[in-house]
Amino acid sequence: MKKATAREVALDILIEYEERHSYSNLLLNHALEKSGLDDRDKRLVTELVYGTIQRMNTLDWILNSLVKKGTGSLEPWVGQLLRLGIYQLAYLDKIPSRAAVHETVQIAKKRGHKGISGLVNGVMRSYLRQKERLTPSAFPKNIKEKALYYSHPEWMVRRMEEVYGEEESRLMFTSNHVPPKVNIRVNSLRLTRDQFIEKWGRQQEGKALPSPVSPDGIRIERGGNPAFSLLFREGDCSIQDESSMLVAPALDPRPGMKVLDVCAAPGGKTMHMAERMKNEGSILACDIHEHKLELISSNANRLGITIVTPKKADGRELGKEIARETFDAILLDAPCSGLGVIRRKPDIKWSKEARMIDTLVQMQKELLEAVAPLLKPGGVLVYSTCTIEPRENQEQVEAFLSRHPEFFADEKWQENLLPLVRERAIIAGGWLQILPHHFMSDGFFIARMIKRPS
Repeated sequence: MKKATAREVALDILIEYEERHSYSNLLLNHALEKSGLDDRDKRLVTELVYGTIQRMNTLDWILNSLVKKGTGSLEPWVGQLLRLGIYQLAYLDKIPSRAAVHETVQIAKKRGHKGISGLVNGVMRSYLRQKERLTPSAFPKNIKEKALYYSHPEWMVRRMEEVYGEEESRLMFTSNHVPPKVNIRVNSLRLTRDQFIEKWGRQQEGKALPSPVSPDGIRIERGGNPAFSLLFREGDCSIQDESSMLVAPALDPRPGMKVLDVCAAPGGKTMHMAERMKNEGSILACDIHEHKLELISSNANRLGITIVTPKKADGRELGKEIARETFDAILLDAPCSGLGVIRRKPDIKWSKEARMIDTLVQMQKELLEAVAPLLKPGGVLVYSTCTIEPRENQEQVEAFLSRHPEFFADEKWQENLLPLVRERAIIAGGWLQILPHHFMSDGFFIARMIKRPS
């Protein structure tokens, strides 16, 4: 049987994404593993899948001008094939138009009848003739035009401009279309960052460069997927975004401490804390999903970490199982809207709605209320999210502090941030907000609070 082409693999992922409402990154990883494609074609599949999803509203706006009865009249697979084809013509300059049209029509012939291939051919050629008319204005004047040009939902454009202003939002939206960097965190239990960089240079392709955001981080350039490297398999490193690497240092757990990680899976921050604790003390790593506890255990085993105990638990119910004032430090990396990781998970733009944030804000509040009594006097509570929505971030923390005078915001941790972070990030009142364009990393919020000594 003839192996599927990169475009066919991309189409199958997009069809499954639409039918099952699954996360595109999980579908992509699974499909690439079994595809048998070479690295170059895998990169093309990744570009096609993420790019098509990123630009979905703009692509549908184009197609609704070209398809007589609109995209809703098409079979789902045909609609996804046309999105895939128009995406190449509109956004991928490195692919010749002739090749994009030919390959898309060939897939239509292979999977459908002659009428479908004719439709696909006609729509794509019609787009090329009308490309100028069907290109959103590069100088958008209102929310609708901005949503089309930046390929973000209108509610998000409106909200981000309200919070961050027009220029900051423009930079943020534009950066969301830049492919994510490959970042890894060195396992300090095994070697230093300099030792790792030297080891990478001997064993792997590409460059390993020190991160200007995290002292434990490394940026990999042109080195492929580190998850397939011997260094990863042997436990010398973990894959983690640079912004996320700032959470464990904010908590600053020390050897011998008793730590609670409330929403721990898959365990990246848990392991970072254990490494900083020199694998001495204890971390109770909770998650509400049983299957995700296996990821925590697997990560600990690979990294040689023995102080982590996974536990299935709803953070809101922990007070019923755990005695008050038990832990020296608590990390609550709360469930959130994820608006800071759109570059990595583009489907978030289209799966979230403004009204969903209210539900998340309430859940975050309940989690904070549940874990606060579990912290010892003098202990540290770090609250973090991977979103850029203030209601889930600084407003949530300020409301918590107003309800709990026994806690206060701690600003001292920010003195230890690297110079670039202090220069670019938004820092105030014991909290830090990173926007996606600050370092081309995930948008992230981190707040450190201390429970007053008795």
